[in-house]
This record gives sequence, structure tokens and C-alpha cells, in this order.
Amino acid sequence: MQAFPSRFPEYPHVMIHHVQVSSPPGSEARQRAFYTGILGWPELPKPAALAARGGCWFRIPGLGGPDGEIHIGIETDFRPARKAHPAFMVDIDTTAAALTAAGYPVLWADPTEIPGRRRFHTHDGVGNRLEFLAH
Repeated sequence: MQAFPSRFPEYPHVMIHHVQVSSPPGSEARQRAFYTGILGWPELPKPAALAARGGCWFRIPGLGGPDGEIHIGIETDFRPARKAHPAFMVDIDTTAAALTAAGYPVLWADPTEIPGRRRFHTHDGVGNRLEFLAH
């Protein structure tokens, strides 16, 4: 299978800068407790023009490459994402232990689904589905 050539030769590679998940109004403290308190991802300052909207941003340390970000956006009619989810490559055992110690479920995936890839699902401070994979 041939890779799709970039239409922009000066940018031969694509990288995701951030993903955004929704959260209800007033939930920033719960999300900070999860993303910084449990996962250890530092909070990033939001630009003033966006800070008034609420929510928060976190830096996701890169594994030998650039860092990424997860943005928490506030939605008045919030419903947790139960199917759609971001997936993060991490030290799987350390992350599972930290989540378990904090009382979050760690639901290990069937190892035959993606052979050779250990992974599990959990949820963030407001119930959004997340996936963690071994790096």
C-alpha cells in the first residue's frame, strides 16, 4: 500500500496538536484533579479571549516527540462521550495503578482484538471515555 503523498511538500508529516473533550459547566476542578492530579499532565494557560468560556487545557508529554494537548470545553447540555474517545500511549502499568488507586475503573481490552497491544479504557472526571495503550 502506497502512502498518500502530502499536497504540501513543505509539511511532509502530519501531527495532531490537540483533542477536545466536553465537560459540564463548573467541572474544571474535577477535570484538573483527573488530568493533573492523577495523570500528572500539567495545566496550560488558556489565552485570555478563550479563558472566559471556561474549561481548561493540559499538556500531554510526548514520547520522544512533540508534546500534545487535551482541551476541556464547556457545554451547557453536556453528555459524556461513551463511544468516541481519544487514545493515549503511556506506561500502561503505572497509569493503570494510578487510576485504580484513585478509584477509577480500569477495563482491560481483550488482547486478541489488537494482537500485541495492551490497552484499557476508563473515563475522566466527568465520564468521558478514554483509552490508554502501552507504548
